[in-house]
Amino acid sequence: MTEQANQLTQALSRQVEQLSSLVGMLEKELQLISSRDAESLMKLLDKKTALLTSIQALDVSIERTIDNGGFLSEEDEALMAKANKLLEDCKYRTQINQKAVEQGQLRLTHLRNLMMEVRAKESLTYDKKGKPKGGTLGSGVSA
Repeated sequence: MTEQANQLTQALSRQVEQLSSLVGMLEKELQLISSRDAESLMKLLDKKTALLTSIQALDVSIERTIDNGGFLSEEDEALMAKANKLLEDCKYRTQINQKAVEQGQLRLTHLRNLMMEVRAKESLTYDKKGKPKGGTLGSGVSA
């Protein structure tokens, strides 16, 4: 095996490892989204950003090696197939996490609206004719 072929195999192996780590991070990200642990989520996002930068740099290096006539052995082909499968898994998990964030934001909006309705109802009173009107909030305090 030539030096260039060996470097390509090592780079592809490292890429598979990094993508596997990303899958794990995405799983953890979903757990943190669900538990609403903002501090831990922000720390994880920083790590994920660094990992994505590393994955991208390695991807450029691998592409350059292949474009410069790098020979793909059967092992390299298998590693590339595994990397592509992991990449598809990462894309799928990212979509799930995006939906979880969207659902969380919808729940927060709904909760905020419910709270505003409750406040509005608490401050609503009726006049002598039975018509609704904004009332006082406690004795002697008016809104």
